[in-house]
Amino acid sequence: MSSRSGSTRDYETNSQSQHHSASPPVPEASDAETEGLIFYHMDLYGSKERFDIFPEELSGRGDRSLGDTRRESALSSEKVHHPQEVGYDLEKEVAELAKMYGLDEDREKELELLGGHLEKVESRWPPARTGKAGLQDSIYNISKSSSSMKDPSQSTKQQGLPDEASQGENQSKARADDEAESSIWSRGGLSSGGMSDEWNSQAVSEEEEEEEEEAADVFCSTCKIPIRAFDKLFGEHKDHEVAQLPSAVESEKEEIHKNMCKLEEQIAQMENVASHLEEIFITVEENFGRQEQNFEVHYNDAVQVLAQKYEEQLEALGEEKRQKLEALYEQLVSCGKHLDTCKELTDETQELFLENDNAEFMKAAVTMVDRLEEFLKKEVDLELSTLPDFEERVIDVSEVEQLMNSINAIPAPCAPVINPQAPNAATGTSLRVCWGLFSDDTVECYQLCYQPVSNERHSDGPAEHTLKVKETYCTITDLLPNTQYEFWVSALNASGISPPSERAVYVTAPSPPTIKNKKIRSCENAALVCWESRDINPVDSYTVELSKLTDEENDDTITESIVGIPNCEVLIHLQPTQKYHICVRAQNLGGCSERSEPVLIHTTGTCFYLNEDTAHPLLAILDDGFTISCDELENPECDLPVYDNSFTRCIAILGSLIPFPGKHYWEVEVEEDTEYRIGVAFENTPRHGHLGANNSSWCMRHIITPSRHKYEFLHSGMTPDIRITVPPRRIGILLDYENCRLAFFNADIAQHLHTFNSHFQHYVHPCFALETPGILRIHTGITTPPWTALP
Repeated sequence: MSSRSGSTRDYETNSQSQHHSASPPVPEASDAETEGLIFYHMDLYGSKERFDIFPEELSGRGDRSLGDTRRESALSSEKVHHPQEVGYDLEKEVAELAKMYGLDEDREKELELLGGHLEKVESRWPPARTGKAGLQDSIYNISKSSSSMKDPSQSTKQQGLPDEASQGENQSKARADDEAESSIWSRGGLSSGGMSDEWNSQAVSEEEEEEEEEAADVFCSTCKIPIRAFDKLFGEHKDHEVAQLPSAVESEKEEIHKNMCKLEEQIAQMENVASHLEEIFITVEENFGRQEQNFEVHYNDAVQVLAQKYEEQLEALGEEKRQKLEALYEQLVSCGKHLDTCKELTDETQELFLENDNAEFMKAAVTMVDRLEEFLKKEVDLELSTLPDFEERVIDVSEVEQLMNSINAIPAPCAPVINPQAPNAATGTSLRVCWGLFSDDTVECYQLCYQPVSNERHSDGPAEHTLKVKETYCTITDLLPNTQYEFWVSALNASGISPPSERAVYVTAPSPPTIKNKKIRSCENAALVCWESRDINPVDSYTVELSKLTDEENDDTITESIVGIPNCEVLIHLQPTQKYHICVRAQNLGGCSERSEPVLIHTTGTCFYLNEDTAHPLLAILDDGFTISCDELENPECDLPVYDNSFTRCIAILGSLIPFPGKHYWEVEVEEDTEYRIGVAFENTPRHGHLGANNSSWCMRHIITPSRHKYEFLHSGMTPDIRITVPPRRIGILLDYENCRLAFFNADIAQHLHTFNSHFQHYVHPCFALETPGILRIHTGITTPPWTALP
């Protein structure tokens, strides 16, 4: 017991020295006390039992320090329990203990090496330790105590007590340290046994946490738990399928995400179901109200019919009673009159018999006999004129039964609700119409009616068409493109037809536009595409689809779409030296039209077309569209029909506008004996003048004189003096907007002829004119030759 208690105290002292390394050691009471070790039970240190054993410490706490009290208590304990043994060889015992536990002589060095580990586990290891490590600490401290006892002066020097002056200061510091230590152990309120259990449990839990942290490197797919890689090689998970923990985490996250998506879908479905149930709940209430109202109406009708029948039968019964009473009354009156007559005759007869005179008797008797015979000849109706019984009358309730039976009949359905037009639910000739019935009414079929929307207000409106369908949708075909139709629908069952729904306007998709091939202009990096609509009604917008072709066998694959084009033309930026298929679609509320016929555009050079509206009447355009000819010049100012934009004096024609900045190149093939003018001109160049004779046109003129071929480069009627020795047969024209120049070349020999340097304020048109019968062939789409560059 004394050995364990000494080891526990030594750990306490070491711990205190580690946590309070700045404080000097507590000095011993005297040299006699340092000759031996002090042992006492740790459970009594700073506890209530200790104060019970040493009551003087409580009373003297204000006068003496806790350190002094400890030393005095320890001294008393030593004297009571461990009397000083004379001649005790402490070093020998230490050596035997070291040899017994296999410690080498250089144990202090080993403990220094283990010092870092001891500090690491110090915070969680119990104060009372057993085993080899605890014994090492005990032996180490015993050795220090032994060396202290051997050399008291050295011990005193190490403890910081060279003189009495410093001893008081050190004692006061020691008291403060002891009091702090005592308060720490007192607050814990733990005995050595209880504290050891708590520290052991804490150490075990921390070791388990470290093992769990160490285990999170692979994931067992069979057991669905994270394990250590060591367990996969040698543990129970040896034959199980494992995966790296990060990949397992990602897989599990993905699975959770999928389940969350499914859960969200179920939530949406349940919300829809709940919304539908709410609608059905409201519908049940509405149907109950209608059925209750229907029952009340039928009931009132039945009661009214019964009341009417009762009144009729009661009135008939009263009439029969009145007739019976009148008949009986008449018979009773007749009977009374007859009875009165009989009594009168009887009285008169009796008076006759009292007559004594025979003659008078006979006269009166004859008259009386006649009266009696006449009265007796009358027949008396002794039968009742009417019977007292009444005719049995039965009320006809068939009508009431019919009314009562109709209460349980299916009511006529409510009006359906037609849906507005859905996007892209139409083609150029068909429409898909949908509607719904928001009630539980029984419906056998629907009656769909439609007609074109017309702004004309007259009696003979557009024809109305009717269809009967079973479903709540219908696709109507054979319609006109880009046309508005109004639809309405009714529901039918055995009881009748519902009121019609509100009318909804649908519109069919437009017809495919038609691209104007002869108005397409292009250059190396752009194209201007024009088209026209085939519909009478306007469309909302257009969409242009581009397909880049790498070879002739490629299918059309849309590489770019330009949407929301409001007009019938668009300027498209393209890549040089490419081939494109371009299509156009029209768009409205009903959807997109079919694709137009595609056009092929080459971005190898500038392409334009001849504008026939500007051609002089004597000028003809051949079938290829790029060759012009003139057969006669006898009457240049002829009376042939001309357009408002045609040339009237000069036999000329303009090409389409070149609206692209940059360089543009084309060539004109001419005949040597043909006089001509070729160049460029503004849109507003005068149609009654000659090309080059004004400031709105620039041209090269070829005329034949008796002596030579003469070439002029005209602008505003002026030309430089230039002589060309080799007549060109193929003339190249370079228009450079950016560098403000118009150059002419002999393309056959790459010879520069002349350059106009002019700032073009507007885009220009190519222009061509013939002054003698002949032809000009125009070549476009040519790549700009390198020899046309500026010197």
